[in-house]
Amino acid sequence: MALTILAALTIFMVLMFFRASITSWILALIVIVAVVAIQARFPDSILLVIGVALFLFVTVFGIPSLRRAVVSSAVLKIFRRILPQISATEQEAINAGTVWWDGDLFSGNPDWHKLLAFPKCGLSEAEQAFLDNEVEQLCAMLDDWDITHNRADLPPEVWQFIKIKGFFGMIIPKHYGGLEFSAQAHSAVVSKVASRSGTAAVTVMVPNSLGPAELLLHYGTNAQKEKYLRRLAYGVDVPCFALTGPFAGSDAGAIPDHGEVCYGEFAGKQNVLGIRVTWEKRYITLAPVATLLGLAFKLYDPKQILGGEVNRGITLALIPTDTPGVRIGRRHFPLNSAFMNGPTQGKDVFIPMDFIIGGTERIGQGWRMLMECLAAGRSISLPASSIGGMKMAARTSGAYCRVRKQFHLPIGKFEGIEEPLARIGAHTYMVDAARQLIALALDIGEKPSVLSAIIKYHATERGRIVMNDAMDVHGGKGICLGPDNYLARDYQQTPIGITVEGANILTRSMMIFGQGAIRSHPYVLKEIMAVHDEDHRRAVHQFDEALFGHIVFAMSNAARSFVFGLADGRGIPVPHGSETYRYYQRLTRFSTAFALSADVAMTVLGGSLKRREKISARLGDVLSQMYLCSATLKRFEDDGRPAEDLPLLHWAIQDALYKIQQAFDGVIQNFPNALMRRILGVLIFPLGLRLSPPSDHLGHQIAALLMQPGAARDRLTAGMYIPKVHDKAHHALSPHLNPLPQAGEEANESLRELCVYDEKDAVGALEAALHSTLLCEPLQAEVEAAYRAGKLKALEELPRIAEARDQSIITAEQAALLERDYALRRKVIMVDDFAPEQLRANK
Repeated sequence: MALTILAALTIFMVLMFFRASITSWILALIVIVAVVAIQARFPDSILLVIGVALFLFVTVFGIPSLRRAVVSSAVLKIFRRILPQISATEQEAINAGTVWWDGDLFSGNPDWHKLLAFPKCGLSEAEQAFLDNEVEQLCAMLDDWDITHNRADLPPEVWQFIKIKGFFGMIIPKHYGGLEFSAQAHSAVVSKVASRSGTAAVTVMVPNSLGPAELLLHYGTNAQKEKYLRRLAYGVDVPCFALTGPFAGSDAGAIPDHGEVCYGEFAGKQNVLGIRVTWEKRYITLAPVATLLGLAFKLYDPKQILGGEVNRGITLALIPTDTPGVRIGRRHFPLNSAFMNGPTQGKDVFIPMDFIIGGTERIGQGWRMLMECLAAGRSISLPASSIGGMKMAARTSGAYCRVRKQFHLPIGKFEGIEEPLARIGAHTYMVDAARQLIALALDIGEKPSVLSAIIKYHATERGRIVMNDAMDVHGGKGICLGPDNYLARDYQQTPIGITVEGANILTRSMMIFGQGAIRSHPYVLKEIMAVHDEDHRRAVHQFDEALFGHIVFAMSNAARSFVFGLADGRGIPVPHGSETYRYYQRLTRFSTAFALSADVAMTVLGGSLKRREKISARLGDVLSQMYLCSATLKRFEDDGRPAEDLPLLHWAIQDALYKIQQAFDGVIQNFPNALMRRILGVLIFPLGLRLSPPSDHLGHQIAALLMQPGAARDRLTAGMYIPKVHDKAHHALSPHLNPLPQAGEEANESLRELCVYDEKDAVGALEAALHSTLLCEPLQAEVEAAYRAGKLKALEELPRIAEARDQSIITAEQAALLERDYALRRKVIMVDDFAPEQLRANK
C-alpha cells in the first residue's frame, strides 16, 4: 500500500513537473484510484461510492462544455465579485506596450537560446559617423563648469550647433528632415553627451523622448506632421511637454487641468470651434525656452457641442507658446543643473480644435497615447544618461586610484578602495548591457513597458551607487567644486533621474511587479479580460481556458521549483559555456520559483496585494535581477566571450543571484499567511539559502582592470567622451614623441598614448596621468634608489629629478618625462580654489 501511495505521488510530481494537460491528470487519477481501491480490498459499497465520485469528477472536469457550465461559470462569478476594479488609467497602462523577454521570465522556463539568437547590438555606418563626428564635436564644445556655474545655460553657439546638426530630430524620419536614427543610436548619442555634460544630455534627449515629436509621429494628423515635424527636426521649434502639476505628480491621471469645448475668437476669426484651457504645470523641461507646448488636460463638453458625454477624458494638444494667455519663461533650479526646466500656466486660453494631437478623433485618448509612448522614453533617455555618467565615473575612478598614492602605494591597491571600485565596474557593465538590450528590443519592434520600468529604475539607482562610490574614492578631490571637478555635478544631479518619469519608490513598489504580474504572466491578463468581458458565453469559454491552464501552470511550477531547489538547477538544459552555464541554470530555477511566488501572492492576497507594496517590491526585485542577468549574459556572448571581462561578468551575476535569493527570503519571511510561508520556504529553498555575495578576489580583479589601460577597460567605458588632442604637433610632449631606445615596446606604447589626451581638460589630464604613471614608475624607482643610496641630496621631487639627470642617472629625455609626470599628477590631485568675490551670488 505504501509503495502504491509513493508511486501515486511520483506520478503526480512527474505530471506537475512536465505541465501535463487536464486530460492527463484525469487519466492518471483514474488509474491511481483504481489501483488503490483494488489493493485496499474495499467493500463493494465503498467501491461504488468511489466509482460514482470518480465518474462525476471525470464527467465534470473531463468534458470541457460541462466543466465550463458547472465549474468555470461559478468561479467566474466569484472572480467578478472579489476582483478589485481596475481604473481606466490603470487599464490603459496595462494595455500599453508589448510583452517581450519579461514573458519568458514569468513563464518559469525562459528560452535562453531565443535570447541569444536576437541580433547583436550595433549601429549603422551613418549613425557611427554621427557619433564619431558631430557628437564628438559637441562634447568638445562643452565646459560643464562654465555651463552650470557661470551661465546657468548652454552657450549660444552650443544651442545653435545642436539645432543645425539635427540633434533635436534623431527620432524624426528623413522624409521630414530628421536623422531617423535607431533606438540604439539614439541611446548612444545621449550616453556620450551625458558623459560630458548632464545639461547638454537633457537638452538633447528631451525633444527625442516623450513629447511633441513622438506623439505627432504616432498619432498626429498628416497636416500636423507636415506643419511641425520639419520645424522640430531643424530646431526651428523647441518643444516641451507638460503633464505634471502641483496636485498631480505620480498620480498623473488625476490632473486638475481642464478645457471646455466652446466657440471663440482665434487669429482674428470669430465663432471658431475650440477649447478654452486652464492649466498649471511644473517641472517641465525646456518650457522656459519652448516655442511649442505639448499639453495634457481633461476635456469637458458641458454644452455637448460635440455630442455624446460631458466628460471626454484626458486629451493632448500642441500649443504654440506665443498663443495669447500662455505663460512660460520662469525657471526651476534642479540641483544646480542648468538645463531649461520650469513652470507653465494658462488661464482660459482659447485654442482651435485642430490643436488637438490627432484631431478630434483622438479626444479622450491622451492617457493611452502617453502610456504607449512612455516605454520608449523610459527605455532610452534615462538609462542612456545614467550610463554616460557611470562610464565616466568608472574610467576616472580607476585612473585616479592608480595615479593617487598614499603610504607609497596607489590608493586603488588598498582593499578598502577595491570594494567600491568593484561595485563601480560591475554595475556599469551590467547596466550598459541592459541599456543595449532594451534599445535592441525597440529596434525590432517591441515596446516593452515592464522592462522599460526595470531599466529606468535600475539604471538610475545603480547610477546613484556608482556616483556615491566614485565620490568616496576621490575623497577631497570629489567634493571641491570647480573646473577640474568632473564628478560633483553628476553626483549632485543624480536624484533628478531617480525622481522623473515615475519616481523610483513608486516604480519599484507598484509598477514593476504590479504591472508585470498582469501584463507578462501567461494567464492572468487573459483571466482579467474574461472577467470584464460582457459577452457571458465568450467570457466563460476564455476564462475556462485561462483558469485551468493557470492551475496546471502553478502546480507544475511548484513541483519544478522543489526539484530545481534540491539540485540548485543542475541538470536543466541550457546553452553551453563553461563560464556561464551554471548561471543559466540558476536563473531558470529562480524563474520557476518566481512564477510560483507570483501565483501564490496573487491567489492568497488577492486585491490586497496592491497595498502590500513591500511584497510587491521584493517580487519586482526578483524579476528585475533576472532581466539584468539576462542582458549581461547576452552581452558577454555578443562580445565574443572575452576572458578579460569575466571578473565583471562573475561579480555582476553573482551579486544579482544573491539579491534574488535575499528578495525571495524577504517575501517568504514577511508573507502574511503562516501556512504559505512554510510551503514557499520548502518549495523554493528546500536546502536553505546557499548563495553568497561575490568574493573579495573578484573585487580585486575588477579594481585591477579599472586601473590598467586595456581592452576590458575600453570595452567597459566604450562610447564615453574622452578629450583628446587632434593636432599632436601642439602637444606639450611633442619634442619627446620619439621612442625611448632603452624602453620596451609596452613603455613606448604608453608614451604614444600619453601624447593623445588633451591635458588642459581634467578628464584628459587624468587619462594622460594614468599612462604617464605606468610609464614613469620604473624611472621613479631608479631615482628613489639613487636617493636612498645617498647619491642624490634634493628633498623635493623636481630638484631631485634634475639632480639625477645631471649625474647621468637618467637621460634628459627621461627627466623630461618625469617632470611632465609630476605636472600631470599635480594637476590631477589639486582641487580648485577661488577668490571670495568669485563665489558671491549675482557676481
